This record gives sequence, structure tokens and C-alpha cells, in this order.
Amino acid sequence: MSSAPASADIVIVGGAAIGSSVAYHLASDPGFKGKVIVVEKDPTYRLSASALSAASIRQQFSSAVNIRVSLFGIEFLRNIGQHLSVDGEAPSIDLHEGGYLYVAGDEGRKVLEQNRKLQQQEGADIALYAAEMLRSKFGWLNTSDLLCGTYGVSGEGWFDGWALLQAFRKKARSLGVEYRQGEVAGYVVEGGRVTGVELADGSRIACAAAVNASGTHGARLAATAGVTIPVKSMKRYVYSFTCKGEVDNCPLLIDTSGAYVRPEGNRGNDGQMFICGSSPPEELDREWVETDADVEDVDWSFFEEYVWAPLAHRVPAFEAIKPGRAWAGPYDMNGLDGNAILGPAVGVPNLYLANGFSGHGLQQSPAVGRGLAEHIVNGRYLTLDLADLGHERIVAGKPLREANII
Repeated sequence: MSSAPASADIVIVGGAAIGSSVAYHLASDPGFKGKVIVVEKDPTYRLSASALSAASIRQQFSSAVNIRVSLFGIEFLRNIGQHLSVDGEAPSIDLHEGGYLYVAGDEGRKVLEQNRKLQQQEGADIALYAAEMLRSKFGWLNTSDLLCGTYGVSGEGWFDGWALLQAFRKKARSLGVEYRQGEVAGYVVEGGRVTGVELADGSRIACAAAVNASGTHGARLAATAGVTIPVKSMKRYVYSFTCKGEVDNCPLLIDTSGAYVRPEGNRGNDGQMFICGSSPPEELDREWVETDADVEDVDWSFFEEYVWAPLAHRVPAFEAIKPGRAWAGPYDMNGLDGNAILGPAVGVPNLYLANGFSGHGLQQSPAVGRGLAEHIVNGRYLTLDLADLGHERIVAGKPLREANII
């Protein structure tokens, strides 16, 4: 990379879905006339959460701000051609509004009922089904130990996360955003403000403000500006399998065990393909370390015990499956409350944080990109107030509790 001096009004560190959404929203804001540079370590995004996740969207959260963020997100995805078309060509993200289905026995019933009340108040299309209705609607579901479930009638489902990332990136570049390959070593801070970023090759890019959208490297880079965020990258697995049994109109099912499953693509001669996974119990949870030789290795014993076993109990047709490919990826977990950390960093007000999405980054990328762009240009949020997700709660140690962290 050239060591020639460079400068931009805004430097965005990390060019995956979040960083590219911020870049697009800045470049398309009529009030912003500056230069944006996105620095991305790996333009293939091989180990990026955006490229490796199960790419889904829901409104079934227990905090109003997350519900509002996803309500905007689904509208954005439905109308993606209005936002991200380039030269008249609309991106295809294969959005499938198949819904989420959370199920509960006696233990989780009250949580689902309370959450659904808030979700409805915020305008989300969520139905509450008793066990009998679940049996009627999803005949393949074992409801013997269930009391109820909440189902996203519309506005929830899954999509092609890789295509969304590329659509944001392509549109941002068409609007004049510059993407540079490089590894940011840290922020340059003078007088309590970021004045630039320093790259691993020793070069610098001067800037008026910076955005930390660097995923697995977010906490380490924030620390170079004296900013502490409790974010760790944890290792997660996504498994695929094919089932010949009839599991028609399957939503994204969240079992009482925490295991999830959803269809992938259309049914073929060999049956229907599904993808699935689960968050491990604490004693099995391990950090994602990019430099580890086995970072991409998949644990199939985890699949058998913590994913397949509970899913086969919930969906008896899954007792007979043919396992397919699987992959590992990072899950940037906010250890305080499992929610994103957004907006100006306390003590360094021109460093904008976009970290710790805890598995929600893709679905939250449209609203987060818009919100951070608004704050950068106007000094405040205009359309959707994201202050509840601000760094201030981290510094104060006041978590925004979220009951549905999947």
C-alpha cells in the first residue's frame, strides 16, 4: 500500500455489512459533501460474520429499540431496489418472509406473552398460538411439552446476507466512496479526538471522524483510542442437512433448547435442505481467534448433542437426515447485555462505534447505517433514536436487557 499521505472526512474501519451501510447512507445523504474512505482488511470477507451468518431478520425482541430497528430493516429489504440499485439494476437478496417461530413450555410462556405485547405495540405482526393451534398450523411439530409459541406472520424471515453486503458496497462505491485494502493498527488521538487511523504498514489516513465497524477487531481497535467496550468474538457453527420427510412451510424455528433451524432453498429430489445451529453452554463457549490454525474447524459432536438431538425431538421428521456441509464463523458478543454498541464513544466524541451486534448485525445494518450517518452529519439521530444502544450505558454498567438473544 502506498505510504503517501491520505485524508478523508470520514474513515470507516471495516467494510462488511455495517461499515458499507454507513458508507452508503453517508454518501447518499444530501447534507453530506465530504470524502469517505472504507478500510477493509480482507475484501474477500472470508472470515466476516456478514458472509458466514445465517442471515435472518425478526421483530421478536424484548426491547423497543431493537423492534424499531428491525421494522425499518424489513421495509428496507423489501424495497431494496429503491435504495441500492446501480445503473438501473436492482440487487437480488432472495428475501423470504417465512417468519420466526419461538416455542415455549411453562418456563418461557410468560416471557413470550410479555414480549409479544410490546412487539404488537410497536407495530410488529406477531401472533401468539396455543399448543393446539401450533399443532394445527405446523403438523410436523412435536408440541407434547409446549404451551404456546409466537409466530411472525409477516416481516420476519431470511435472506442472502452476502448479497446484501455486496449491494451496500457496490452502491457506496457508485456514490464515490473509496474502498482501500489495508489493516488498521489503531486510531490516532489528539486532544480527545480521533485525527486519523494508522495502518499496519505504517501509513496514516487523516480524518475528521472515524467509524469503528471492524467486527472481530472492534474491541482491540477501540482500545487504541482509550475506549473500552466489552466485546469478544465467540466461535459459532452453522450446519446444513437434508431431510426427506415432510416439513412444509417451516419458519425459522427457535426451540426451547435454544437450537434453531430454517429451510434453505427449495425442496429437491433428495428432500429439503435446512441450516441450523445453537449457542453453546458457557463451559463449551470458545473465543474466535483468526490466527488459530483450527479457527475454521467444525465440531460435529456439538451438532449431534446440542443441535440435532433437540431438533429431532421437536421435529420428529429430523430423526432421519443426511448431514451436509458446515462452517464456523465469528459472533461478536457484547458481554454486558447482548446488544449493539452504537454512536459516539464516551470521551472520544468523533469516534463512532458500531460493535457487539451479538448475531444481529446483518438485520440491523440498514437502520444502523442510516442512524450513524445521521449522527455524523447532524450531530444527532433524526429518524430513529438509537440512544438506548449508546456507549453511555456501557460506561455506566447499565445493561439494556434482551430476553431473545439468538
